[in-house]
Amino acid sequence: MVNTLGPLMVDVEGTVLTDTDRERLLHPAVGGVILFARNFENREQVKTLTDAIRYLRTPALLIAVDHEGGRVQRFRKEFTAIPPMLSLGEQWEIDAADACRQAREYGAILARELIEVGVDFSFTPVLDLNYGTSQVIGDRAFHRDPKVVAELATALRDGLRDQGMIAVGKHFPGHGFVEADSHVAVPIDTRALSDIVENDVVSFQLLIDAGLEAIMPAHVIYSAVDDWPAGFSSCWLQEWLREKLNFKGFIFSDDVSMEGASVAGSTFEERTRAALNAGCDGVLICNHMQEVDAWFKTLAFDAFPSCTERWEALRAQVSE
Repeated sequence: MVNTLGPLMVDVEGTVLTDTDRERLLHPAVGGVILFARNFENREQVKTLTDAIRYLRTPALLIAVDHEGGRVQRFRKEFTAIPPMLSLGEQWEIDAADACRQAREYGAILARELIEVGVDFSFTPVLDLNYGTSQVIGDRAFHRDPKVVAELATALRDGLRDQGMIAVGKHFPGHGFVEADSHVAVPIDTRALSDIVENDVVSFQLLIDAGLEAIMPAHVIYSAVDDWPAGFSSCWLQEWLREKLNFKGFIFSDDVSMEGASVAGSTFEERTRAALNAGCDGVLICNHMQEVDAWFKTLAFDAFPSCTERWEALRAQVSE
C-alpha cells in the first residue's frame, strides 16, 4: 500500500475507474486527480467515482476540478450554474458591496456542491486582469483593476473557506495581457517588469497577504524577466513568488501537456522535472493517459519526493 503522495496530478478515463486507471493512480508519483466533464454524468455517479478514487490509497489522493463558473464549469447537470466572473466586475461598477456579497455566495455554493460529491478543491479564482485582449481569459477575469479583482476574489475565497475549501489563484504573474492561448501556443508578454508588477502582480500580492493557499503560474514567457514560461522559471517562482511576495502555499504547474509548456522539454518527464526544479510543488498532466502510463512503467518507485504534508493542507474540511 502506498502511504505517501507524490507531486503529480493526473486524470482518469471516464465515469468509472478502469483497471488501468487504478494502476496509474496507485503509482507513488501521483498525489492527486483532476476531473473533467467526461468524468461526470450526474451527482450520484461522480460521488461514486470520487469515493472509488479516495478508497484506493491511504492517505487518499486529492481530487480537483476546473469549476470557475461561466464557460469553465465541468459539472453542470444538477449543479448551480455559476455566471462568469466578469459579471461580478460589472456589478461592482453598480454596487460594490452587492458584488462582493454575490462573490462570497458563489464561492460558498461552488464549494458546498463540490465537497458534497467528494471534490477537495477547484482551480479558482482567476486573478488575471481583463485587458480585453486574451482569448483564453476573457470573461473569466473579474475586472481590469487589480484592486477590484482582489476584492472580489477575496470575497469568493471567503465563500469557499466558509464551506471548508481552499482557493487556487491563477495564472501568476498574469495571463490577461497576451492574446495567444497557451493551450495551443507559447504566449510571449514583452512588457517591462515594472508594468507587470504595478498591474498584474497586485491582485496576487493582495490575495497572498490575505492567506491564499495555492497558486498556479501561467505558461507565458515574460521576456523582460526570463526566457522560460513562469511555471518553469525559478526567477518567478522562487525569487518573486516565494521571496518577494512571501508566498508560503502550494504551487501547481499548469497542465504540462499544453503547448505553452513545450519549451520546457519534449517529454512529460522533462517538463515535470523542469517545473519541480523551478519551484512547483505539484504538476498537472492531463488528457494524455497512454503516454503517462508508458512513462510510469519505467519510472523508479522513488523517482520524485513525497509532498504528502503539502497536499494535506489542500484537503477539503468536511463539517461533521
